[in-house]
Amino acid sequence: RGIPREPGARWTEPGCQSCTCQGGRVLCDAVSCSVPCSHPLPAPAGGCCPSCTGCLHDGVARAEGDVFSPSDGNCTICVCLAGNVSCLSPECPPGSCPGPSPADCCSCTPEKCNFRGRTYTHGARFSLDGDECTTCVCQGGEVECSFTPCPMLDCPQHQRHLGPGQCCSTCRDPPAPAGCFLDDNGVEFPIGQIWSPGDPCELCICQADGSVSCQRTDCVETCPYPIRIPGQCCPDCSAGCTYMGRIFSNNETFPSALDPCLSCICLVR
Repeated sequence: RGIPREPGARWTEPGCQSCTCQGGRVLCDAVSCSVPCSHPLPAPAGGCCPSCTGCLHDGVARAEGDVFSPSDGNCTICVCLAGNVSCLSPECPPGSCPGPSPADCCSCTPEKCNFRGRTYTHGARFSLDGDECTTCVCQGGEVECSFTPCPMLDCPQHQRHLGPGQCCSTCRDPPAPAGCFLDDNGVEFPIGQIWSPGDPCELCICQADGSVSCQRTDCVETCPYPIRIPGQCCPDCSAGCTYMGRIFSNNETFPSALDPCLSCICLVR
């Protein structure tokens, strides 16, 4: 091909042909590749022989030392080492498993649970000895226990009570009131106590349930010049008369404030 070659020279022609110059003649033959691996990569561009510095597995190129799981493998783990692919799969017992399944890779389901010296079938629910507030279930060869949920209570802590054999506390009934407590002045009155809250015409009584009942007094006795006594609800018509801001006793005479020639007398009728 217009290129001089020395006797015994070797070179590679396109198409992976290995040629040599022997006795003035060119002898060519296909390149012989020695592939010492099970999953070689295709020959790189311009090369003739596959490469073992990587792996080709299921049409996917893997780098040296790459760890992967096949798309159709059930928990199978593979590794690429020097062009070779090695895979490991979990060993699953046939049928029912004697214990929990390893990493959920096996399709078997444990049939029984051993718990505190007793054997329970898969799905069985039971309570611990002497503790009815705890419920346990056998699932996949393992026992899971949980406490009975309790409702929220709206009573203070000191009114909560846990009875014998009960799992959840209940609210005690509030103690019976011993009297009536008035928040405005901080005075507590015993049941049956009667008092006036400040208005002499109003009387209040402490009821048995701790409530306060009040009632006003109606004054029926009237007179034209009554005497109002401090702290007394109704005016007093029998003690005398009130005239122009002054108090006069019964049958007492006094001059009129409008006409000094007039004389007035207090008459209690």
